[in-house]
Amino acid sequence: MVLSMIPTNIGSSFTISLGMIPLTIYALRRGLKAGLFSGLMWGLLHFLLGSVVFLAVSQVLVEYVVAFVFAGFAGLYGKRLKTALLSNQSRQVSSTIVMATFVGCLARFFWHFIAGVIFWGEYALWGLNPWWFSLIMNGVSGLATAVVTGLLLLIIVKKYPQIFIPK
Repeated sequence: MVLSMIPTNIGSSFTISLGMIPLTIYALRRGLKAGLFSGLMWGLLHFLLGSVVFLAVSQVLVEYVVAFVFAGFAGLYGKRLKTALLSNQSRQVSSTIVMATFVGCLARFFWHFIAGVIFWGEYALWGLNPWWFSLIMNGVSGLATAVVTGLLLLIIVKKYPQIFIPK
């Protein structure tokens, strides 16, 4: 949550979500259930910190509960990563981290895209169609988040692979 407080916003719709870094590490370390639960906790923390942008109850549920839970889908790759780490297969480790990162980010930002179309479409800049505007803004934000998260996790796993293996 603290990483999410670092300002990475450009305008009102584009951001790089640094909180995906520890969430992805935790999901890979502990697996799918723990990843989904930690995503839920991250989403709910927004309420406690007063950082929820409210348009409608359904919008809040989609963007702060469902989307963050889906970020935990990176945990689908936890066992695969542990196996690759323990058998010292560096290519497999790297590809697994990249896939897990992109799955978690895609799953999360898919729901932000849906919310962008349904709830934020009337605020689309430049007179764009809500579908295109949401795809551009959430697509670029999701891709930038995935690239930053993936690169940092690749650096971390090279220096501290034990972080990804629970004791």
